[in-house]
Amino acid sequence: MKAFIDTNVFVYAQDKSDETKTKASQRLITKLFLEKQGFISTQVIQEFCNVFLKKSEKPLQPDDVIEIIDNLLAPLLAHTPDSSFYKRAINTCSRYSLSFYDALVIQAAIDLRCELLYSEDMQNGARYNGVTVVNPFV
Repeated sequence: MKAFIDTNVFVYAQDKSDETKTKASQRLITKLFLEKQGFISTQVIQEFCNVFLKKSEKPLQPDDVIEIIDNLLAPLLAHTPDSSFYKRAINTCSRYSLSFYDALVIQAAIDLRCELLYSEDMQNGARYNGVTVVNPFV
């Protein structure tokens, strides 16, 4: 089953402050990676970099972030937006009363024909045009 993985799952996999979420994230990412069923968009890479270069209590070194991009994120990258993507995302934002950034994630999952969207940031069980949100930490 194809699944989109939101940024927060990758953040918890690297941030060791919550051991339960770290282990759950790592298991999920490994499973989806090995099964070739996990996908991300460029937005996930951008947000991950922002968190671990500047926002994290324990920022990573740039070379470490680059290594994570090369070895983990880039192989999962399946969605690169064009201008029509943003128009669809705006319509998704409006249709479901979402934040624009959540709509971008959901629209990327829709575009990739994912059935699941793993995210802690959205309502568990919510459905958006064939994509079901699953909070991997509940």
